[in-house]
Amino acid sequence: QVALVQSGGGLVQPGGSLKLACYSSGSMFRTYTMAWHRQAPGKQRELVANITDGGWANYAESAKGRFTISRDNAKNTVYLQMNSLNGEDTAVYYCHAYSFPREDYWGQGTQVTVSS
Repeated sequence: QVALVQSGGGLVQPGGSLKLACYSSGSMFRTYTMAWHRQAPGKQRELVANITDGGWANYAESAKGRFTISRDNAKNTVYLQMNSLNGEDTAVYYCHAYSFPREDYWGQGTQVTVSS
């Protein structure tokens, strides 16, 4: 069983930055596509960004130009650097690791609150 342990998050002022990290246990990290999702109150969970095992990154329109996803296979860790944060970025952020056909794991979630 793979465990994803998230860190980072918290309270930040509008226009500020935060960096989330997600550490994966096990030895298969480099084979996973890694993703960050978020869920705001009263809304469905949505994909923010993902990065393939080959390092190809994709972003939601709301994240393009502001967020950067990266991975360090030597540290079994994926990151989400978030800049120019605004109130609409307030949500619980979840780390997600997956590969076909059966690997599918989620982190515990971490709260990001953007407020003055």
